[in-house]
Amino acid sequence: MLRSGDPDDPIEQLLTDLAPGPENGSKTSIRADLAATAILVARSIEAVDGLTRDLRRGSPVVTFTTHAAELVAPVRHVLKYCAFGNDAVVKDINSFSDIFGRPVLLVARDGTGSDHKPDRGNDVVASALHQGAPIIGVAADPDRHLPRDLLRSREHSIPLGQLDAEAVALTIEAVTGSAPAAEIDENLVRAADVWDLPLAVRPDRTPEKCVELLQKIISNKTVFVHRGPALEELAGYGEAYQLGINLAADLKEYKAGRLKWEAIENTAFLVAGPPGTGKTQLAAAVATSAGIPLVSASIAEFNSAQYLSGTLSRIRTVFEQARRLKPCVLLIDEIDGVGDRATMSDEYKLYWTQILNFLLEQISGIGDVSGVGEGRTGVVVIATSNWPDRVDPALRRAGRLDRTIVIDLPDTESLVRIFRYHLGPDLLKDVDLTPAALAATGGTGADVQAWVRRSKARVRREQRELVLDDLLHQIRGGRECLPEGLRKVVSLHEAGHLVIGVGLGVFEPRAVSILDDGGATRVDVIRAATQTESGIENLITMLLGGRAAEEVVLGKAERTAGAGAGGPESDFGRATNAALDLELQLGFGVLGVTQFSARATEMLLHDPAIVALVKRRIDRLYRRACALISANLAAIAAITERLDQAGYLDRKAIEDVLKDYPFDAAVAAARTIHETEEA
Repeated sequence: MLRSGDPDDPIEQLLTDLAPGPENGSKTSIRADLAATAILVARSIEAVDGLTRDLRRGSPVVTFTTHAAELVAPVRHVLKYCAFGNDAVVKDINSFSDIFGRPVLLVARDGTGSDHKPDRGNDVVASALHQGAPIIGVAADPDRHLPRDLLRSREHSIPLGQLDAEAVALTIEAVTGSAPAAEIDENLVRAADVWDLPLAVRPDRTPEKCVELLQKIISNKTVFVHRGPALEELAGYGEAYQLGINLAADLKEYKAGRLKWEAIENTAFLVAGPPGTGKTQLAAAVATSAGIPLVSASIAEFNSAQYLSGTLSRIRTVFEQARRLKPCVLLIDEIDGVGDRATMSDEYKLYWTQILNFLLEQISGIGDVSGVGEGRTGVVVIATSNWPDRVDPALRRAGRLDRTIVIDLPDTESLVRIFRYHLGPDLLKDVDLTPAALAATGGTGADVQAWVRRSKARVRREQRELVLDDLLHQIRGGRECLPEGLRKVVSLHEAGHLVIGVGLGVFEPRAVSILDDGGATRVDVIRAATQTESGIENLITMLLGGRAAEEVVLGKAERTAGAGAGGPESDFGRATNAALDLELQLGFGVLGVTQFSARATEMLLHDPAIVALVKRRIDRLYRRACALISANLAAIAAITERLDQAGYLDRKAIEDVLKDYPFDAAVAAARTIHETEEA
């Protein structure tokens, strides 16, 4: 050690007491984790004037707060053997009684025991106080784990410091006998824990080798392992992608000191979506893109402790680690596992409410025990859930997870990019992956990864090159694609929806696809255009446009059942419900502004007069759809042909076709039909 020459130096005293005596002239050595703990304890004691003397000769009441539950045991060990002098008889709660000599009560609780509660051990504390014994409490969360009366009578509350480069260098010197020649990187030490040190720092190694191994061990810890892609490499995240890109850019600026934390727009939010859509990968990718650590945890991990106190201790440890590594991203997976208090059964409500309340404290930042008052500054909290409706509203209010980002299933364009990422730059290098993406519609990024992995395994066993059909075989899993003739009809059907919807201003197109089980037109509905009676009728006309295109182009005998398949969510189902709303809910029908409850509406559907009103409107709008199809056959034919050939048209391709074939609203024909109906 770097001897100060002062026999009262607390660091020198503790390390000397811990070191075993030399055997056969060999050099003394201390285990690295105990050496580091001794340094941290000595520093904390030294910071309180006169405490070193009081611990050995007086009767102080002191609590030590560790930043992790795992440190409670080594701190107890160091205090027991080094802090109280040779005449001390150190006992715990269970063994303390009338003692000959100088008694010391040392209460160390890491939160894993069923008796680690404020109401346990208070009678022993009272006895120790009566005997004038020093009383020392050690815990990661003293308020929750130590006896209540110990806290009420304490004279000093001491937070144990963090490892820094100097402490690591002193530890290496204590273990090896020599100090490292070069300075140790403080950024590296930020991610180091006391229990990491014995893995790298050993007496048979040089100081430089210890530093090298420590760097390797720390760089391989989960918080710094960014083996996954950066956000810029990913696809299929929709709104979440841009939020992540903006956040990563802000975090870079904050890390560089050019942006204040308060200026960052989103520092805590919930990411929701179906399983396999890459919610956890999003958090990791944000950390990778920003070049900062990722601290990962889950509700299942928190709750794996045997007792509630252990669960709370694990939550605290994770948040404390995140504060130590800031700026960083803290991922909390499966946060819906805590539950919503409104739906909890009485049997478990108290248990889960305590977990939820503690989690709320930590996310809000008020659980910070560092004493610096910075709360959650520098820590981005990203929580994930497959079922956001099960997350307690208190977690989602302002100041906590105050924004919810939904990741939907990836669209065709995103699936193409996801396939390309998992295939790499060399496999199927010049092949259009759109057919695979179309077949994979409804799948997730995790599904794509599995399909690619299985395809690679198959061709490896057969010792040949991967081809597109290998992917299609895995994706379809024996499912057949659309027959050629039906594919043409489906293309025509989707063209009918598309041309009328764009022409009447119902929606802006995003993409249209031919899938293995039918067609799909993805659009952004123009809300303002569907708030009036004419706007809603335009919507109904668009919904009927698929069947109308089949009838006008192919004739009644060749119409398919596609427009009615799917019940209430089919083209006909949605059109009928919209017409019913016009008549009975929205005040646009014969019954005027009278509105009926759901039950009354159900009863009215049995009234032939009401059914006749709905049918009359639907029939009129279907004839209108047929007229519009007839007036725009060139556009219908062009969309149908290109969609049948390619299987997929994006927004630009759709706009290019419709630009060449301007929409004919067939105003005269539509007006004639309307006037005839009214007459």
